[in-house]
Amino acid sequence: MVDLSLYLAFVVAAAALCVAPGPDMMFIVAMGGRGGPATGVLAAVGVACGALVHALAAMSGLSALFAHLPVLYHVLRWAGAAYLVYLAVKAFRDRSTLQGDEGPPAGPDPRRLRAFWQGMLTNLLNPKVILFNIAFLPQFVNPALGHVAGQLIILGLTLVLLGLCVDAVVGVLSGRLASVLRRSRRVARGLNLFSGSVFAALAVRLVTSPE
Repeated sequence: MVDLSLYLAFVVAAAALCVAPGPDMMFIVAMGGRGGPATGVLAAVGVACGALVHALAAMSGLSALFAHLPVLYHVLRWAGAAYLVYLAVKAFRDRSTLQGDEGPPAGPDPRRLRAFWQGMLTNLLNPKVILFNIAFLPQFVNPALGHVAGQLIILGLTLVLLGLCVDAVVGVLSGRLASVLRRSRRVARGLNLFSGSVFAALAVRLVTSPE
């Protein structure tokens, strides 16, 4: 169903994009730093779920709405920035120490579950991810083979899985570092300030970077 040479080129290009630091990776670093390895991984899974929705939207043609309704792009962009500002304010006001990851939890950890939903929502509210899928995925489709939608699905799933693998490792590493330092209330406060600064910077980047 796919052109093997094009697919291999896509994997190389996608892998390079996934390991390059970007907004999603910085978000995951911030979440892992605040909550530990498990929180970082769940944030990565949430980002991956958001990326999957974006990929499916691009494949189904829903993202073409941006071409006909430019205001939709700006509404989504400002909504994403507002949500990131909300996360920044929460991080700045957080006075708690980092949660540990040792021992079996007594039940689902609300903070980790929030990390999943926050990762997914942050990714979904970034319209530039949709535009990226529109511009990037079709370059590696061979129309002569037919099944264009199927080729896009394979490419989209590959991109999401590669991103999840890289981001999960980043979440674990940032969380491990935070776990080593979590005994210090001062360091915990510093990590919360770092996280808030990252969220605020991402919000500014979302509304000021070229469309």
